[in-house]
Amino acid sequence: MHINERNIILASKSPRRKELLENIGLKFSVKPAEIEEVHRGAESFGDIVIDLAEQKGEAVKVLMFHERLIIASDTIVVINGQILNKPDDRDHAFEMLRTLSGNVHSVFTSLYVSDAYKNAVVKEFTETKVEFFQMTGEQINAYLDTHEPFDKAGAYGIQGYGSKFIKKIDGCFFSVMGFPVPLFSQKMYELGYAL
Repeated sequence: MHINERNIILASKSPRRKELLENIGLKFSVKPAEIEEVHRGAESFGDIVIDLAEQKGEAVKVLMFHERLIIASDTIVVINGQILNKPDDRDHAFEMLRTLSGNVHSVFTSLYVSDAYKNAVVKEFTETKVEFFQMTGEQINAYLDTHEPFDKAGAYGIQGYGSKFIKKIDGCFFSVMGFPVPLFSQKMYELGYAL
């Protein structure tokens, strides 16, 4: 069965997730979940991103889309056991980038799919290790001047200007962008869809 023939909803307002799914030829509608992103007592970082994605997907499903295929995802950046969310302001973004500078951090990205057609639910996550080069204050401020960091977990975008500071990556590049494309494709194949 070809997945483009089905009625698919992306429960996200992320332009990067939308772009990544369009890049693999998927046809879908976008319906962002209007929820406060607070995890429900999950213990591990993987559980946290799965829980947040599940909340988004479930919030959209109960509105009107309970008979559709719903896709949701969430991404968190973790360093030294601390989650770096989207920065509050420029100073906060500067501090985040100074923390990441010269260090290795983890990016956890979840995949949640609720498939009413197959009566199936997928809940998985990826962890990708990212190492930054050492950055000077001047480099950080120049990056902040691009305004790229302010709507991104961890205050950087690996696919944009932030790519200049990436020394090494171990794992899924697309997950760091915000959606685990290979994992999604494989899970859809296992459900019987051809992308």
